[in-house]
Amino acid sequence: MTSAVSSSITTIRIGSRKSQLALIQTYWVKEELSKKFPNIKFEVHTMSTKGDKILDVPLAKIGDKALFTKELELGMMNREIDFAVHSLKDLPTRLPEGLGLAVISERENPADALVVHEKHKDKQIETLPKGAVIGTSSLRRLAQLRHHFPHFEFKDVRGNLNTRLAKLDSGEYDALILAAAGLGRLGMSDRIHQVIPKEISLHAVGQGALGIECLSDNEKLISLLKEAIEHPPTRDRCLAERAFLRDLEGGCQVPIGVNTEINGDQLTMTGIVASIDGTKRIQDTVTGSLSEPEKLGSELAHCLREQGAQEILDEIFATLERG
Repeated sequence: MTSAVSSSITTIRIGSRKSQLALIQTYWVKEELSKKFPNIKFEVHTMSTKGDKILDVPLAKIGDKALFTKELELGMMNREIDFAVHSLKDLPTRLPEGLGLAVISERENPADALVVHEKHKDKQIETLPKGAVIGTSSLRRLAQLRHHFPHFEFKDVRGNLNTRLAKLDSGEYDALILAAAGLGRLGMSDRIHQVIPKEISLHAVGQGALGIECLSDNEKLISLLKEAIEHPPTRDRCLAERAFLRDLEGGCQVPIGVNTEINGDQLTMTGIVASIDGTKRIQDTVTGSLSEPEKLGSELAHCLREQGAQEILDEIFATLERG
């Protein structure tokens, strides 16, 4: 059945990064839209972002909050594409003027996952040996894991997923910490050795969900996207998480973690800010109405700031600026 919204639209151009995971996610969105609106032609246009091109420098040292989004955003503003599909965790909480977060898809498991070298297949993260080399490119994971496991050696790891797994399997690392959702979407759930408990590592803001960004005044397109893709429970959880991160003025490469749960009409949210060495941690939990998720995220940010979170973040920003 053709909706009134889609009757005047004939072709929609979808922007995507060129990575394998990005394309899988984008083609999933394309398929969902095609099923809902078979009368519209959906085209995928790929672009390389700064984060895709710079693979020999830790993400935190590049210092750009739009590492994986800027080129796609320029494509939208130049009318080369109509919307872009992002891993929501990569999408900055403050978007360029004229662009908006239109839709959030249903979330996959947002947890972090442990992937181990064959020789450690009988181990869990709690039982890996002293000095085990753990690969991660995330300051959030690094800070939380250093707190619980100061006896591990942590080493940055970049590249696409296959490249990272090859480095692990060759013995360069004893284990990697990766997003469970990404492994699942790539058909590699069998590589998940352990889902990391939230008591050890709170996940990234928006992790496991897709965010669709487009021109904020394109009401027809936004309505069409909402009809086909939007998942309200995920939307509410992620809006709370993004408000939390935005109010703490943290980019994707800052040690800020969250966990959100819906119970009836209530949303419960836990957040953490940690120093990179894991020695300082501020964590708290708030519960509020599901009808005002962003208000709850801001409330949690205020709670952590009152307990000293800003001082930790200021130290981190100063350290990253010094390189």
